[in-house]
Amino acid sequence: MSWITKRTINFIKNLTNSATSDSDIIVTERQDTLAKEVPVALVYNDIAHTVMMCSPRDLEDFAMGFSLTEGIIDKPADIYGIDIEEVCNGMEARIELATRCFVALKDHRRTLTGRTGCGICGAEQIQQVYKNIKKLDRTLTVNANQLGGCLQQLYEAQELGKQTGSTHAAAFFSVEGKLLAIREDVGRHVALDKLLGWHAKADKPRGFIVVTSRASYEMVQKTVSCGIEMLVAISAATDLAVQMAEQYNLTLVGFAREGRATIYSGKERLLTPLPSSVHA
Repeated sequence: MSWITKRTINFIKNLTNSATSDSDIIVTERQDTLAKEVPVALVYNDIAHTVMMCSPRDLEDFAMGFSLTEGIIDKPADIYGIDIEEVCNGMEARIELATRCFVALKDHRRTLTGRTGCGICGAEQIQQVYKNIKKLDRTLTVNANQLGGCLQQLYEAQELGKQTGSTHAAAFFSVEGKLLAIREDVGRHVALDKLLGWHAKADKPRGFIVVTSRASYEMVQKTVSCGIEMLVAISAATDLAVQMAEQYNLTLVGFAREGRATIYSGKERLLTPLPSSVHA
């Protein structure tokens, strides 16, 4: 299934006559490119678990990443196979799960219907928001001067985003600032799950994540649950996201731009070279 569609759309434009200061509105028609948003059912051992709204690409990565970040599996080997099938009005990711994991899933099963990747929808108790995740060790250091180059690579690699202007991206960079993978989706959480699925299947390379959205508490939890020590967001972080980042020892950066950023937690992982005048 394609992840874009073409539609004829009406556009308005204000025509201003600079000589008279008069203005007219004209309406024109032209083709526009829109991102598809389809329901994707995650089906474990023939039992439907949840439905999420997604861009219909990289769904194997999504199934792997969602299974990891939701605690359904502990490692990629707990999944024996993933089949992606087109069904009426949507897609299904049919996942063959290890018996041990499937028994645990049935014991704690919940039904959540996501709206552009909202992961708390359907949780039955407040306690489900706060997951028992291991605190991160400090094994990573990144030169802060690399962030600008990472942002440029991220922008250039957003195939769907540049075509439609309506999607989020999550990208993984090496410690040296090289783009290793990018995943896009209409939902920011889904884009991150897709990237984390890739990360697990790629034998967990060392590095950090940059996302084109804000940093929510859930994105912090997903990142930490996969053992990644730094999350960089284009927009702000929420208060709960910062609290959890401090609790889990995650380096959380927001408002990332060329030459500047806000470090909410874990500044020790960011190397900030002194200006040349200081060394003199």
